[in-house]
Amino acid sequence: MVIGFLSACTVVVDEPRPGPGPIRPPGPQMCTMEFAPVCGERGNRLRTFPNACHARADGFRILHRGECRPDNRPPVEQACTREFAPVCGQRGAQRQTFPNACTARSEGFRVIAPGECRRGDDRPPQQQFCTREFAPVCGQRGGRLRTFPNACEAGADGFQVIHRGECR
Repeated sequence: MVIGFLSACTVVVDEPRPGPGPIRPPGPQMCTMEFAPVCGERGNRLRTFPNACHARADGFRILHRGECRPDNRPPVEQACTREFAPVCGQRGAQRQTFPNACTARSEGFRVIAPGECRRGDDRPPQQQFCTREFAPVCGQRGGRLRTFPNACEAGADGFQVIHRGECR
């Protein structure tokens, strides 16, 4: 006597549906501490994250695996209008009047006041004292990138911090 055994299985294929992706729940996102670095982008800003979850939680779009390498990306040309809304800009100890904020930033200056720089503004800013803390940051001024031992040192030299860690 032959006894047969009949079995069946069902395969469910979960195909992506067109339309918007899943809705993120409100509140903070919980991420693992896994170290699988990714490069994320938000606007024109690049930043390296320890993993994809951290990048998405901060609102960044993942560009690729691995650390960001700003030097591989062509510089973004800043196109400014001819609007006349003067501002006083500062880069290091140098202060200068610009026709508008966009022009000041494109030249690597930080806008410190609306209107023209006043005579009293020509004097160098007060000496800024920074701690010796070692928490490296990458600073940018104009199109130049430079690594500083900490954010205070970068600001004192007229650089804007673009991300934590060394410049690549």
